[in-house]
Amino acid sequence: MTTIRAVVTDIEGTTSSIRFVKDVLFPYARERLPAFVETHGDTPEVQHWLHEAAKEAGIVEASRQEVIEMLLRWIDEDRKSTALKALQGMIWKDGYENGDYQAHMYPEVSARLHAWRADGLHLYVYSSGSVPAQKLFFGYSEAGDLRPLFSGYFDTETGAKRERASYEKIAEAIGEQPGHILFLSDIVEELDAAKAAGLQTGWLLREPLTVPDAPRHPAYRDFDAIVL
Repeated sequence: MTTIRAVVTDIEGTTSSIRFVKDVLFPYARERLPAFVETHGDTPEVQHWLHEAAKEAGIVEASRQEVIEMLLRWIDEDRKSTALKALQGMIWKDGYENGDYQAHMYPEVSARLHAWRADGLHLYVYSSGSVPAQKLFFGYSEAGDLRPLFSGYFDTETGAKRERASYEKIAEAIGEQPGHILFLSDIVEELDAAKAAGLQTGWLLREPLTVPDAPRHPAYRDFDAIVL
């Protein structure tokens, strides 16, 4: 393998269980979203993202209640909407700060991230969740505050995770040749896009999944199995 100088990691299914997001974060945001929009809907930041959500849906005019109902439907659909993710992140902030939950982290992840950073690698996150939500996730994790380990964060404002151009933008932003960057994810289509952009890839198969006989990407059960 070409020398790796930077690692870009996904979150769900890679560093952390999908179940935490599905069973804790999504329901928390869904329950509180209507009241949050009603009480914060006039603040500039919330107004901006409500407008972006309406624009994404092709809505010219809609009542606040109609927008709320649309956002709730998007949560149920797990829609990869930048506007929705931004609003969810604002709601999750309260939950983290109030101690309602901590972000799940697979047991070996923290030690491996620390080791990679100590070896001089630069670490980044690329997730469909908003950058503020990513920082909350790693700041309030079961393994403690992991934010000092990371050099940067990327979300869907960079581009969709299954598009080659997104990874080209990330490589440019990091300032490394794509071949020196390792992207880790549990989603093979994301890995395909990263590979097309020239990045090295690592396919995390955390759950009891069957590893294909000839996987398109190097496959690992956990971070400890990754040799750089």
